[in-house]
Amino acid sequence: MTRLTPQLFKPCRVVVRLRSTSRHIGALVVALSGAVPALGQNGASNGEWPAYSADGGSTKYSWLTEIDHENVGDLEIAWRWQARNFGPEPEFNFRVTPIMVDGILYATAGYRRAVVAIDAATGETLWMYRLEEGKRGENAPRLNSGRGVSYWREGADERIFLITPGYHLVSLDAKTGQPVTTFGQSGIVDLKRGLDRPVDPIEGAIGSSSPPVVSNGVVVVGAALLTGLAPVSKENAPGFIRGYDARTGERLWIFHTIPLPGEYGNETWEGDSWSYTGNAGVWAPFSVDDELGYVYLPTEAATGDYYGAHRLGDNLFTQSLVCLDLRTGERVWHYQMVHHGIWDYDNPAPPILVNIEVDGRPLKAVVQVTKQAFAYVFDRVTGEPIWPITERQVASSDIPGERTSPTQPFPTKPAPFDLQGLTLDDLIDFTPELKAQAVEIASQYRIGPLFTPPSLAQAEDGTRGLIQIPGQGGGANWEGAAVDVESGVLYVPSITNPIVRGLFNDPEHSDMNYVDARWRLPGPQGLPLVRPPWGRVTAIDLNTGEHLWMVPNGDTPEYVRDHPALAGIEIPRTGTATRGSTIVTRALLFVTSGDPILRAHDKETGAIVAEISLPARATGVPMTYMVEGRQYIVVAVAGPDHPAELIALTSR
Repeated sequence: MTRLTPQLFKPCRVVVRLRSTSRHIGALVVALSGAVPALGQNGASNGEWPAYSADGGSTKYSWLTEIDHENVGDLEIAWRWQARNFGPEPEFNFRVTPIMVDGILYATAGYRRAVVAIDAATGETLWMYRLEEGKRGENAPRLNSGRGVSYWREGADERIFLITPGYHLVSLDAKTGQPVTTFGQSGIVDLKRGLDRPVDPIEGAIGSSSPPVVSNGVVVVGAALLTGLAPVSKENAPGFIRGYDARTGERLWIFHTIPLPGEYGNETWEGDSWSYTGNAGVWAPFSVDDELGYVYLPTEAATGDYYGAHRLGDNLFTQSLVCLDLRTGERVWHYQMVHHGIWDYDNPAPPILVNIEVDGRPLKAVVQVTKQAFAYVFDRVTGEPIWPITERQVASSDIPGERTSPTQPFPTKPAPFDLQGLTLDDLIDFTPELKAQAVEIASQYRIGPLFTPPSLAQAEDGTRGLIQIPGQGGGANWEGAAVDVESGVLYVPSITNPIVRGLFNDPEHSDMNYVDARWRLPGPQGLPLVRPPWGRVTAIDLNTGEHLWMVPNGDTPEYVRDHPALAGIEIPRTGTATRGSTIVTRALLFVTSGDPILRAHDKETGAIVAEISLPARATGVPMTYMVEGRQYIVVAVAGPDHPAELIALTSR
């Protein structure tokens, strides 16, 4: 194995003596009897939460019922774990979701992404590990605490896997926090090596904020890169996907999300664009089916979120759901949701694996929720759509050099879960005056249905760009969705938040012909441009493809409720256009939004059962577990005046 630069590897660990692990194991309601936590698609069992999204199928489902309709309103804070001292400055966007195994929580914290082990009953820190990465870490494109870690057990060998900001894969002993010296080089694999395209070890802008996934003895690693509204170059590192031996750290395979010559899909990159175009990675978490031995990849767009003349063609395997064989990395099937993407419609969330019954047929399904507000549902074995997906004609681009795909895929079921495209009927209409002002604003831009292409910031027709909806924030986003594994009902949080896409030539800052002007979209008198709800949760029966209910997510914002233009007008609950998340238990649906409240909803009706106050807004997806006979809900919170912390709630 290649020797690594010594100064980049200065493991910094704080190890606190562990109490006897038998205390934690004995505290569980259901004995673990030495079994590996299941990473199937049946929800989190044994009172644990062993994966980022509960299980390998990313269901975000727990079988626990101790917190129910009767006592959820009595939840109180059991303990608080503060992350303020885990970096050079406090963190205010704490997106972690801890995992829980054997009575121990594992999480990440701080801009340098320390790993911490926490007593699940008391909130006490058991150990901490941080890799000092020097300049390499400081240059990371994802310099943040990340979303968490992964757990793997083989016999008595228990490991935690972390991807650092500087793009190292680290294997730690789950009980002590010490690096596993038989893995890679002293517990570390340099992920900037073995990418099949050169990446500068210090300056190379590649990383990942999501945890890897571990199944069948293979650690699968994704990639996130610098993209954004105005990339400096059409050239970038590729987000190729790799599988590593969980025991040794040996690279087992690599999947080229931008296919090389001779590989399937290379012909969808015209000219030599495959050789320099980057991104096309997976920045969302993966999902795995342990029994099938498959891993599911939700891929992102290629370099240049809004302009693709330098990479003409459909651009496989960008913005696709790709199924790979875990052991070999070979493609089993794929489906591309966006051809030649120019809308920043990355697949933002882990695919959800769930078993459903459609027209009397039991099916192993996979569901991908998207920024464009579609839920694509496939047979996860074959890749066949559960319901037909039609290729519809869409508008073409008039940006010089651009050539958009003539069609895009539209699922026939389920129906979209949020607003797609914009018409004048969608504009705010609380009063005739506000509607007229909204129409005047919209007239300055192009509007149209979903997949209307971005336009020039100073177009010949006098418009200033496209009002795109959903915007790059969704629809759905990284928080994803949750599913009830018993009923097959999917719960999707989403937002309605239009943005402007106006392109212009900026040769001083980019070698691309056009980049985004980054203009803000005003609304009438400071109000949103479109009608509410601005945040919502939608319940979809995956057995039928039908929507069951939709409720606004979040309260009516104070600036709307108290706006002078709305004095005397009864405004319905609007929800907020801020990120929300969902988890499901056998008893309840739990939802976060942009306000400092955790809401419990009735799963069948969407009605709010209880609202639990939090010290700040929830910034991570919640999780739940049981220890010492009590069920807890843990959620990361933070805000501009509230440094990051984990809050554990339980009933009195």
